[in-house]
Amino acid sequence: MRKIINPKKEQWLELVKRPTKNLEELEQGILETFKLVKEQGDAALLQLAEKYDDVKLQGLLATEEEFAEAESKVSAELKEAILQAYSNIQVFHTQQAEHVKQTETMPGVTCWRKSVAIEKVGLYIPGGTAPLFSTLLMLGVPARIAGCKELVLCTPPAKDGTVHPAILYTASVLGVYRVVKAGGAQAVAALAFGTETVPAVYKIFGPGNQYVTVAKQLVSKSGVAIDLPAGPSEVLVMADDSANPAFVAADLLSQAEHGADSQVVLLTNSEKLLDKVEQELEAQLAVLPRKEFAQKALDNSLGILMESVAEMMDFSNLYAPEHLILSILNFEEALDSITNAGSVFLGNYSPESAGDYASGTNHTLPTNGYARAYSGVSLDSFVKKITFQYITPEGLQQIGSTIETMAAAEGLEAHKNAVSIRLKEVNRV
Repeated sequence: MRKIINPKKEQWLELVKRPTKNLEELEQGILETFKLVKEQGDAALLQLAEKYDDVKLQGLLATEEEFAEAESKVSAELKEAILQAYSNIQVFHTQQAEHVKQTETMPGVTCWRKSVAIEKVGLYIPGGTAPLFSTLLMLGVPARIAGCKELVLCTPPAKDGTVHPAILYTASVLGVYRVVKAGGAQAVAALAFGTETVPAVYKIFGPGNQYVTVAKQLVSKSGVAIDLPAGPSEVLVMADDSANPAFVAADLLSQAEHGADSQVVLLTNSEKLLDKVEQELEAQLAVLPRKEFAQKALDNSLGILMESVAEMMDFSNLYAPEHLILSILNFEEALDSITNAGSVFLGNYSPESAGDYASGTNHTLPTNGYARAYSGVSLDSFVKKITFQYITPEGLQQIGSTIETMAAAEGLEAHKNAVSIRLKEVNRV
């Protein structure tokens, strides 16, 4: 990591910038993919699978036989782990449900809000070097709790035309049986616009590479909703002398191994700890299977020495990390100071990977500073909030003059008349 000692506040804005690429240059190629999928449907998906995934598919959908074969390939230990994670995620997200509460804002005027599931949702699950069946749990569980009627899963196939067994097993646990062998921008296009095999959905969820990210942003301009702006994974660790350097290094590497474009940041008020973490990073990195990815991410990462916990918190809130780990003494005293973060992990024994897999919170989170304004995926992400109001004749008498006065002031006579004509009828009775 690049080591920085006591940076001045005027340097912070430069330090919180992510090492992101200019993605606009990808747009033209992605729009061409959209056009191809719109015009040729399934044929385009088959053609693009051969071009980009190097596989000649016999069909786009995973078959019953493939589901059965996948289940036999998943170990009993992994099945048990998936089911435990499923349970914890379900428990946490179930308590997010809002009950309908009617409110009488004034006599005779009753208002309420109701959560209604988004009927059709698309789930994009990366395959490739890291088949993220955990993300399928994070998206599928709240979608099921919300009551979404139709779930369509897209995931890139392997070179032999199969879908990773853990993804298919997890899909079966969730009751998701429309699994489309498609990845990249073409999968996003299929979910957004529909093909003969892939029904168009109303909202698309899930992470992906830079092509998927830009494709999701582009379809959001066409009336298809997306979960949130997403980019490379990131973690910020705040640590003092009470932290375990080996734990800190492990947490940093757990995000760095996602990919070369990930970023990890260590903030500390202890130069001794900073040096020890660097030593641990070197030792742990050497034995990682994905050390090449992690090393490239570390090249873009920061180890910053600061004066105090308060200063570290100010920097963290400006950075707005996807994941924030507080490995500091008396972390409870700092909680109220956190204003910008996707998900927070407290103390020396709360690794970020717990949230990635099984503690129950969702790991689909805002990155690239979007935590300043966005929340992570939750049950709310899969519902719309519809408001209702019921006004009795007596209620209209109570509120009518207020509406008439405001409508007249805005010069909207028809708005005023919609009340006035009713008041005449009520007063006549």
